[in-house]
Amino acid sequence: MAGENAQARIGKSIVICGEVRGSEDLVLDGRVEGTVTLAEGRLTVGPSAHISADLSAKDVLIMGRVQGNVVATGRVELRSGCNVEGDISAIRLAVEDNAVFRGKVDLTQAVAKGPEVAKVPVGDAVSS
Repeated sequence: MAGENAQARIGKSIVICGEVRGSEDLVLDGRVEGTVTLAEGRLTVGPSAHISADLSAKDVLIMGRVQGNVVATGRVELRSGCNVEGDISAIRLAVEDNAVFRGKVDLTQAVAKGPEVAKVPVGDAVSS
């Protein structure tokens, strides 16, 4: 019945305390406390969700309430009506009108490129 591209779903009446890990797309409509880590998946926090957890995924879409830090290797979207308390680290961030966000934002292109750029001038300065 469910296709390969179907998203896993945690329903409104589900409460999870602990760690959620996976590599597929996930929709959270319930309550989660702890951490949520999706290696290559898209995490969607539904409008009825109450999340007290650090979130990590490729892309994160937030429509509900999140208390915790959000880390994405791709894009974070804060939709109208959401409430986020925590820091966001991603490559791209989209914020709709009427989204509530309290925290810091770190938009970085590639962490690996930073040290390489820093080493080049040091090597040139030492040459005789």
